[in-house]
Amino acid sequence: MCRHLGWLGDAVSVASLVADPANGLLVQSYSPRRQKHGLMNADGWGVGFYDGATPRRWRSAAPLWGDASFASVAPALRSTCVVAAVRSASVGMPIEPSASAPFSDGQWLLSHNGLVDRSVLPLSPRAESTNDSALLAALIFDRGLDALGDTIVEVAAADPNARLNILAGNGSRLVATTWGDTLSMLRRHDGIVLASEPYDDDPQWQEIPDRHLVRVHGSDVELIPLKGSA
Repeated sequence: MCRHLGWLGDAVSVASLVADPANGLLVQSYSPRRQKHGLMNADGWGVGFYDGATPRRWRSAAPLWGDASFASVAPALRSTCVVAAVRSASVGMPIEPSASAPFSDGQWLLSHNGLVDRSVLPLSPRAESTNDSALLAALIFDRGLDALGDTIVEVAAADPNARLNILAGNGSRLVATTWGDTLSMLRRHDGIVLASEPYDDDPQWQEIPDRHLVRVHGSDVELIPLKGSA
């Protein structure tokens, strides 16, 4: 499992989203409040952001709380679209920077919060690592993000125990799914946050129902029930 966060809006610093909030990803790396599986997220982290139309990534296999370089540089990194995550590796999965989200196809940045049986996922040369999240990301990139909802439903049919919360951005859009875990949304005056759990106690946070597809474009948000929803 992991915790992840996406931002779309005005240019803001990575630190303001990840490190500064009272319960941001930095705190969630050692003390998440709503995580259903696992106690902490100490097996790596990653931050992806856009430099114009180009996605940039900074990933590590070490705990986020111990990275002094991140604490120093994050306030200087600013972007209109950010995808970040802290990781709790499933048993048997590799712990290496390339296994940490966000994954990328050169256009999109993508994070997976959950678990899926690797045997139901095809091998792909696009996979950045051998962990389930990297294989799932490669499948999603191969199928295209416009087909994200259908892809998640098909993977869930192949592995009924899968947890498939996806969060992805391409610089101008965010897309996400809820399938087995939590996701919340905050509409701010300067943009929209999607996050596994609220990073503060603002009462404006809204919980996204399970088994939904979320599309964010500008200030517009669309929630679409996925097949198999109750």
